[in-house]
Amino acid sequence: MNFLAHAWLARGGSDAFLLGNLVADGIKGSDLSGWPAPFAEGVRHHRRVDAFVDRHDTVRGALERTPKGQRRFAGIALDLVWDHFAALRLPTQERDALIRRSYRLMGRETAPARLASMVPVLIEQDWLHRYADFGFTCRAICGIGTRLRGPNRLAELIPHLEDDYPRLERDFEVLWPSVNAACGLPLDHG
Repeated sequence: MNFLAHAWLARGGSDAFLLGNLVADGIKGSDLSGWPAPFAEGVRHHRRVDAFVDRHDTVRGALERTPKGQRRFAGIALDLVWDHFAALRLPTQERDALIRRSYRLMGRETAPARLASMVPVLIEQDWLHRYADFGFTCRAICGIGTRLRGPNRLAELIPHLEDDYPRLERDFEVLWPSVNAACGLPLDHG
């Protein structure tokens, strides 16, 4: 899961909790004592979601379908693909309200160093809405690949993702209700 899916799963929490979920990938280590409690709980929630998704049989199956030489980086690409499907399937009004809330929160706080330069671009270019366009999602995957060392292994995955799109869509239809039931926060929470 990436920004949009994490936001959806955390939308029932406080603003600090939601923000922690949104920027958790920029925070290293397990000691979160330097962060406000609701923010730190959001980071921990994000990590629980990631662990749940990574262990899910559907995700394991999608990774097994990935060409062997590209599996090491496939999880990164799948996180964005899941956001693509979430952007297509979430109820429009709720999705749009959540995106506005997420942009407001990310825009008023400085993101952790690893995300600091990316977050303003994400907001300005409206990535969370644009994930609904699979072409944009693929360009975002390639963009992440340029930040990794060596050849762009994520760009090499794009033909596979395009070919596997119908199966990935079916995978999402199994994964999404499962992750929501296990990790989604009710709207009346905190």
